[in-house]
Amino acid sequence: MKYSLGIDAGGTYTDAVILRNSDEKIIGANKALTTYPDPMAGIKNAIDGLDESYLKSVKTVSVSTTLSTNSILEGTGFPVGLILIGDFDFKQELPTKHYIQVSGGHNHKGGEKAPLDIESIEDFVYKVKDKVSAFAISSFFSNRNPDHEEDVREWINLVTDHPVVCSHELSQDLGAFERAVTAFFNAQLIPVTDKFMHTVESEIKSRGMDANIFMLKCDGSVVGIKKALEKPIESIFSGPAASLVGGAFLTGNDSCAVIDVGGTSTDISVIYNSVPKMSDKGAVVGGWETKVKAINMETSAMGGDSHIWVKENEVNFGSGRVIPLCRAAVMYPDFLNLLKRNPLSPVNLESENYQPTRFFIKSGYQPLEIDEGEREIFDAIKDEPTSISEIKDRINKYPSRKLLKSLIKKRLVQPIGFTPTDALHVLGNYTERNVEAANIGADYLASLARMDDKYQFCKFVKQEFTKNMASNLVSFFFEGISKNEIRKSFDIESPVQYKINIPVVLIGGPVSAFSEDLKELIDADIKVPDNSSVGNAVGALSAKGMRRVEVLIRRTSIFAPGWDYYVFSENGRVECNGYHEALDYARKLGESIILDYMEDIGIDPNHIQIDMDKKEITPDGWETPMESRVVVFGLAKHGEKS
Repeated sequence: MKYSLGIDAGGTYTDAVILRNSDEKIIGANKALTTYPDPMAGIKNAIDGLDESYLKSVKTVSVSTTLSTNSILEGTGFPVGLILIGDFDFKQELPTKHYIQVSGGHNHKGGEKAPLDIESIEDFVYKVKDKVSAFAISSFFSNRNPDHEEDVREWINLVTDHPVVCSHELSQDLGAFERAVTAFFNAQLIPVTDKFMHTVESEIKSRGMDANIFMLKCDGSVVGIKKALEKPIESIFSGPAASLVGGAFLTGNDSCAVIDVGGTSTDISVIYNSVPKMSDKGAVVGGWETKVKAINMETSAMGGDSHIWVKENEVNFGSGRVIPLCRAAVMYPDFLNLLKRNPLSPVNLESENYQPTRFFIKSGYQPLEIDEGEREIFDAIKDEPTSISEIKDRINKYPSRKLLKSLIKKRLVQPIGFTPTDALHVLGNYTERNVEAANIGADYLASLARMDDKYQFCKFVKQEFTKNMASNLVSFFFEGISKNEIRKSFDIESPVQYKINIPVVLIGGPVSAFSEDLKELIDADIKVPDNSSVGNAVGALSAKGMRRVEVLIRRTSIFAPGWDYYVFSENGRVECNGYHEALDYARKLGESIILDYMEDIGIDPNHIQIDMDKKEITPDGWETPMESRVVVFGLAKHGEKS
């Protein structure tokens, strides 16, 4: 008997499930807290809760994670040197202070537009190589000719051992700035993903499992471990993709909407006829538009571990993930007493970091780049929870809000605070951790918010959280209508109610606590399936093999005689004699890439359906198209992954 193991390492929990391959039945599941900075302990604890007798026969391990997504959302990735080649005209601030823009690049046909200024790049690399962990390169029209990107990478590899990412390897779409952002985040995530995947691999091998290891991508497909490490950016939404596929699998619905409540965010997505709906644009994360093909998703930076704080009597929901009070009291035995005696900060200092429920601990990461002011605060924070007042006593002043925020973004410090998870503990909806710590925190914040008691405060938090879920769901289907306007409608007493005509599946830890409240806001068939708390790990296992290959075919010249065409693809530029030869080349290339991908993930080629779609632009009087965009799509039948 063969089995498959699914693992999902989220921002809060690491989940593991065992699936029997013969009938695709889940026969075991377990949850464990995610551990920082090394996820090894959390992964090990999750697997430890499964029946060891099944593990010996596991042949496939599939992984999904929100760690990469959270790194971008929280601004806590590793430093990267960004090299821009060509006429970039960016109005938006770049995501790194370590960057250079030099002459070079190509035109839309792949011809060199200007010579590459390699000398300036050499000076830049020598200047920043000890301050960054990787390099990202984006050259103008590198999707038409990648020579300049490849020349720079070759040189950097001679003088550093840092990973180097080229934008043409990640996207063939137009949009040089967006490709640059994609390359930047891919480079930033390489250390995070490398550590994570090798942690998984070592744990699997140490248990004697002879299994193939895969990672879920943000389009709902899977990829082998080697390619996952080359393009970690493609895993940025693998957690939500897993919840979407898992929700459909657990409920048996080929079409449904899924609400995934995680620690850092709440995500909405939809699947039709077993194929996830894809975004027309590249994935947008943390306000940055990328060129990564991902599921169509509505996301909110409000999750079960979002920080809740009060200023001037107003309740605020922070966008960053914190350790809930109820969890911190379990992790640190002395925390409860520290929380009880923590003084209020002066009213004029009230902010997200100056709260009676706010504490800080060192994450375990070593500083790579830190200034003197940050170092002073960092040294004042210990491995045990540290309050603002304790930091003040150690440095003889209140710590700078800006410097504290910087330490958190750099992953050097992890905050503790009151969260929606704590509110559920107070209300008795979810009591897995320390209820007393949640009650103490709710008392503090209810007083600051001028509410009657902790129960009123926590009911308000839960109600606001549910309204946010409902507005995200409705706005997902009402494209072009402001989510803020939809959100306002839930604060109005009215007999009008939104109706969703496909099932709505809730995935995540304590999601059942919100199901009845959500039914009061929207008219829908709302489902909380068995094993919903480990839905992402289920999705990692039930994901199908899918692969899209996009190819652009263009005439070499509009005016020159002849019928030659360029074919631009992820494999570079090829010149073909005539449109039909170019189209045939594109089809065969797409099929070859798809079959290689399916072989890599263990799919029998006899169980693959390959389709081709093309959009042609043919001017009046032309016998063949001026341009054609070809998409070759391969889909494996469910359950054929070995």
